[in-house]
Amino acid sequence: MRRGLLVVFLLLASTLGASAQTLDKAWEATGFANPESVLWDGERKVLYVSNVNGLPEDKDGNGYISKLAADGRVLAEKWLGGLDGPKGMAVAKGRLYIADIDRLVVVDTATAKLVKSYPAADAKFLNDVTIDDNGAVYVSDLLGNAIWRLDQGRFEKWLADPRLQSPNGLTAERGRLVVAAWGPRSGEGLGTKTPGRLKAVSLADKAIQDISSDIGNLAGVEADGRGGYLVSDYVQGVVYRVNRAGQPKPILKLSQGSADICTIPEQRLLLVPMMMDGKVAAYRLP
Repeated sequence: MRRGLLVVFLLLASTLGASAQTLDKAWEATGFANPESVLWDGERKVLYVSNVNGLPEDKDGNGYISKLAADGRVLAEKWLGGLDGPKGMAVAKGRLYIADIDRLVVVDTATAKLVKSYPAADAKFLNDVTIDDNGAVYVSDLLGNAIWRLDQGRFEKWLADPRLQSPNGLTAERGRLVVAAWGPRSGEGLGTKTPGRLKAVSLADKAIQDISSDIGNLAGVEADGRGGYLVSDYVQGVVYRVNRAGQPKPILKLSQGSADICTIPEQRLLLVPMMMDGKVAAYRLP
């Protein structure tokens, strides 16, 4: 992605102020450097926050991962360093998987040591990560209109299709991937012709279908525990609940830059990283 495009995008995002919210805030942690994603590790009972710390496409070695307690206390500001532009993450069996521009990084959660780095030679902008019930790891490539897969030690492009419409957030469930699409882009930039929507991709045959109406420039997606989803719109700074029928309803209005969300199900908390504001906030779900 060209530097100028992201500079314009980041400057635009920084100009919008905070708006009223509809959910009660449980806590807020500050001091992060462009936090793009937050992830709950249910096994170790901690949160990980990916810090881009610069432009999202720069391979500068400045990126890092922070570790937080469930109440927002920062346990380690730079738990893992040496990354470039870390974004989405997933965790399973003591391994943390991190999308880092054009590679998938695997880290031991007990030691914070690098286990493996899988290059994705022609990937354009790896973004989010999810893991299916069989242990296969999927990574979205927003600018490449593609999804990569790590399976049995092989990391390769699994699906490339313009109908993915700039796939951003991912979550695996019941034999499919749920994809939060940024939207069909107009040209090389981040501008979109129409808003993004939720899509489902069958793991069996890679069939793609829409599962929501148009929503916005989507970043993160999480199951809401009610048969629907929670999704974040980065540009509008809104979190939506999408019901079983695919109809979105705004539940939280923030400033622009609400990125890759997660939940702590046992506490009914929604975690939102604010990339432009350098903070992560937790909100109580009804």
